[in-house]
Amino acid sequence: MSEFQLKNGMKLYYEDVGSGEVVVMMHGWTSNHGVYAAPAELLKEKARVITYDHRGHGGSKGANGEKVTMETLASDLHELIEGLSLTDVTLVGWSMGAGVAMTYIRDFGCGALKQVVLCDMTPKQINDDTWNLGLYQGQYTQADIQRDAGKSFLKLYTAFAVGAMPKLKKIPGFLLRRALKKRLKECDESVLTSLSVSMKAQDNRPVVERITVPVTYFYAVPGSLFSPELAKWYEEHVTSPFRSVAFPDSTHMFISEHPERFAQELAKLL
Repeated sequence: MSEFQLKNGMKLYYEDVGSGEVVVMMHGWTSNHGVYAAPAELLKEKARVITYDHRGHGGSKGANGEKVTMETLASDLHELIEGLSLTDVTLVGWSMGAGVAMTYIRDFGCGALKQVVLCDMTPKQINDDTWNLGLYQGQYTQADIQRDAGKSFLKLYTAFAVGAMPKLKKIPGFLLRRALKKRLKECDESVLTSLSVSMKAQDNRPVVERITVPVTYFYAVPGSLFSPELAKWYEEHVTSPFRSVAFPDSTHMFISEHPERFAQELAKLL
């Protein structure tokens, strides 16, 4: 257990285990570093694995002090990499964490990176007449944003959670709400709201084409939040060396569903 102090005085919770090549893993929206607990344990004999909580999440819940956007999280990552003197980093981002990776590359380049691993994330969440590989398997549009504006945060988060893990539909409503409220207590709701807006405003498709280090895309099949067809799109638009890895019988939560396979596939890249 450690705390990394940002230049503004705020502190991020992080864990640093193992030795060898550096792997930095970033979690998704409403999650925390714990999603990587099992893979980190499996990889620590081969690599130095650093996991941390984004602002407003888990042990970094109180690290706010300003409006938190995807650019904020990318800047935090930049400070972490520089502050810990990390080089040749294998940067792993799942869901929102992959969005942070793309924003980081846009704002700070690939100089500190050896490679990037994007996990089940679209470069553009909002679907339109020219893009159908965004959120909710291509079904979420600008009209849905306007529709959702009047809904409670819990209702929106419930839809997101069920989208990510469809089996939650089988849980009685009152029990599901209780579990989701417990998860939300580990986060700062204002930060989650700000990040949700920030993610939906991004279009990282041009960034993907400018990545200069090898890219690997891990994705779920049949998937839940995002279409497996994204793998083909990345293959067509990444100009650096590229490979994709499918995780069969998986939802967006494939890291938790298949932690050993996740660690094995990462180990192959080191």
